[in-house]
Amino acid sequence: MIVRCLRRAVTAAVLTLALAVPLATPASATGNAPGAPGIGDPYFPDYGNGGYDARHYSLRLNYQPGADRLDGKATIVAVATQRLNRFNLDFLLDVKEIRVNGRPAAFAKSGGHELEVTPAIPLLKGTPFTVQVTYGGNPGSIQVPGIVTPWIKRADGALALGEPEIAWWWYPSNDHPADKATFDVAVTVPDGTEAVSNGILAGQRSSQGRTTYHWVMDKPMATYLATLYVGDLEVRKGRSSSGLPVYTAYGKDLGPREQAAKDSVERTPEIVDWLASVFGRYPFSSMGGSVINENVGFALETQAQPVYDSVFFEAGPDVGVVVHENAHQWFGDSVALKRWSDIWLNEGFATYAELLWSEKEGTGTAAELANAWYDQIPPASSFWQVKVSDPGPANLFNGAIYLRGAMALQALRTEVGDRDFFAILRTWTRTNRQGNATIPEFVSLAEKISGEQLDAVFSTWLDTVGKPAARPAPTAAAAATAGPPAAFAANRRMHEIMHGPIR
Repeated sequence: MIVRCLRRAVTAAVLTLALAVPLATPASATGNAPGAPGIGDPYFPDYGNGGYDARHYSLRLNYQPGADRLDGKATIVAVATQRLNRFNLDFLLDVKEIRVNGRPAAFAKSGGHELEVTPAIPLLKGTPFTVQVTYGGNPGSIQVPGIVTPWIKRADGALALGEPEIAWWWYPSNDHPADKATFDVAVTVPDGTEAVSNGILAGQRSSQGRTTYHWVMDKPMATYLATLYVGDLEVRKGRSSSGLPVYTAYGKDLGPREQAAKDSVERTPEIVDWLASVFGRYPFSSMGGSVINENVGFALETQAQPVYDSVFFEAGPDVGVVVHENAHQWFGDSVALKRWSDIWLNEGFATYAELLWSEKEGTGTAAELANAWYDQIPPASSFWQVKVSDPGPANLFNGAIYLRGAMALQALRTEVGDRDFFAILRTWTRTNRQGNATIPEFVSLAEKISGEQLDAVFSTWLDTVGKPAARPAPTAAAAATAGPPAAFAANRRMHEIMHGPIR
């Protein structure tokens, strides 16, 4: 019943927006202009595009494993935010045809990942329009200087996984978190091959030796959070305690890591329930997780369906990484970035969620763990030279964003007390639900709720390089043992896997 309603709702929404496009009427040349080739992010000037707001992506894909051949038709429903005689999409595969509002449109590659589209008739500001892009190619063969190809070709399929770049390799988009949209993804693969994407599995059908899986993400999603996992997979389907669908997928090549992976990821509903008790209502209509055996060295918070590298489970179960990626469903997915310099709002908060889990489990309080990190990292370490509030694109995923970012939250908690601290977090996730936000907006909210002027806390931990003079929590809260608690060792292992040893 729910699946059918979702499919009807998504279809109706697309049709409503498409039908709302007025009949083509020549627009005056006065005021027409091309949309900008970038959305305005200072770190990545040519990521995303200007002049329109994407509302929905409908992807119809046909994938052939082995050959790594992807053919697709993407229908994008958008609204023009200015009068447009041309606009850009971010995309790398070969394009066969583009139609805008049903009419053939001219298009050309514009260097790098830019695809320039010139509609037959200019678009009026404020009006919805549809773009259909027919395309194909071998995503795994496309290389971009300075970027490790995020489309991972496998013997039995492929995986689309990367941050901040991945969409270019498999669908055209306005590729920046500031322009979120809903999605539905239908992918056809050979019988016996599974295909997992984001959201709810709205349909599955087989015909002539091929199976089509239709996934629906009915909440706005940043483009890098869309994923596709195709292969010989064990897919499990269940329900959470609140009745939401749960999908977990495991590559059949996990070997000795398989059981530890399942012992960790199958706890997702329990972990999500606990996170909801801390941060507020879970923001999506499904949950789950996928485990790959690719040694990519990271996990990613792909919306409602996080992806974990099996390396996290090499030494046994690792619940911490499951807590981290599911905390991102609130911090990073539901409340997304407006600009990449605000990455602390994603990673610092998800890391602090791990400390809160440790506190709940009795394996070390958040204060003890934050102090242990502070004590273990020497003042001369380059770790302390990263400015958390503005790390620069080269340090977007530096360990300091995670660890010092979490220390910053502990320092805030120490300053304002538990009641205000958790009120700040819950208000943040509620008021910015399914939207975008910035660090200054978080600071403003924290000051409003606490009634305190908090410049000293945020300046010390986010805006200043060098090791702060004082710990993030009072000395009395530090662990009484000579070394850090066991949970600190486990978390440090996770971050060494992700980022290399802290030096």
